[in-house]
Amino acid sequence: MSTTSLGLTQRSQHVFPAGSNGEFNLPPSQAIVIERGRGCELWDTDGRRYLDFSMGWGSVLVGHARPEVVAAVNAAVPGGSNFAYVTRRSLELAERIVAVSPAAESVRFCASGTEATMYCQRLARGYTGRNKILKFEGAYHGANAIGTANLFPDTPPNFPHPEVTGTGESQGTIGDVLIAPFNELDVAERLIAEHADDLAAVIVEPLQRCVPPAEGFLAGLRNATRRHDVLLVFDEVVTGFRLAYGGAQEYYGVVPDLVAYGKALGGGYPIGVYAGREDVMAVVREERLGSNAPYVWSASTLGGNPISSAAALAALEVLGGDGVYERLHRLGGYLRQGMRRVLAESGEAAQVIGDGPLAQVVFSTAPIHNYRGTQLADRPRQRELMLRLFAAGVFLNPMGTKLYLSLAHDEAAVDEFLGIFAAALD
Repeated sequence: MSTTSLGLTQRSQHVFPAGSNGEFNLPPSQAIVIERGRGCELWDTDGRRYLDFSMGWGSVLVGHARPEVVAAVNAAVPGGSNFAYVTRRSLELAERIVAVSPAAESVRFCASGTEATMYCQRLARGYTGRNKILKFEGAYHGANAIGTANLFPDTPPNFPHPEVTGTGESQGTIGDVLIAPFNELDVAERLIAEHADDLAAVIVEPLQRCVPPAEGFLAGLRNATRRHDVLLVFDEVVTGFRLAYGGAQEYYGVVPDLVAYGKALGGGYPIGVYAGREDVMAVVREERLGSNAPYVWSASTLGGNPISSAAALAALEVLGGDGVYERLHRLGGYLRQGMRRVLAESGEAAQVIGDGPLAQVVFSTAPIHNYRGTQLADRPRQRELMLRLFAAGVFLNPMGTKLYLSLAHDEAAVDEFLGIFAAALD
């Protein structure tokens, strides 16, 4: 590491808690400052190259500095960066989302996935007049109180009792949250039936972190929520436009009442969308304020700004191309199979989970159906592997919850990663 880079990383440690903008938690000796990125590669301020398997936590599905996105943003910038109002580009983007997303009859923009999931929760409560929200243990629905409830419990409480993650929230802020195990439909059905009179919504990551839904699980949630007049919310911040052009709704064939988007939609630019049934979305109509009709306050200063909208339109154009999702799924399968082969050759007691262009290694041989399955894994060993990969030139989150592929990756990039993966396990 050069004197210049050392100075930058030290400055980063000084002004950023733990030297990052969140979650990376690298040892100070491994901290870096990124200079630039292109395709599936990054370079730090010392000129060192990294293979990127984080891709902006999945927000850059089309690849860093994708030419079509760069051109669209450059064309939009001279016209102004934000008006906090509908523009031609945001209108075109909203129409595109309505055309693509099975659940989206009406749309509003915000600036992040965290905001989108928060608004879905508020809309569900406002529309139904009920307070409780059911979520699944280990699921992340953004940095809001419900989104982080029971995110990483070391000693999980009995279902359906909620638990705050860390400090900074009182137990009272999640008093109306019910917790269920992912992929255990019978438990979810029972809780929905027992709490139907006060249950506004069930919110779910259709692919929870990297754990796929069991056959019939999402359809069972859809049937149970419809039977008890409870709203179903899909958090598609990760799965949206990644598993299919129509997201998890298209991929798994289940349509919710509300849906939250972010990440890949923006092509690397900040964006959030909440959308759904027209009658549910109508609760944000401002003329309802002061009337007897249900009303939820909703506004976003930067939501749908013309720069992010231009980037998103360009990203959707790329993602709508011929063979895009066949390629993403084929490459994801190639990565997961390659990792399994390397693990088998190394004799490691581990497995690889995921779907589409997503993968995760878990140091356990027990079946992984939900969060408690991942709790059986050797997590210190998993972190050590992630740190070794990082040290060897693979940029990723050392928590190891997801490896993200993009359209900029190819088999050569995956092969390079597999070679580093094998050496890190040696």
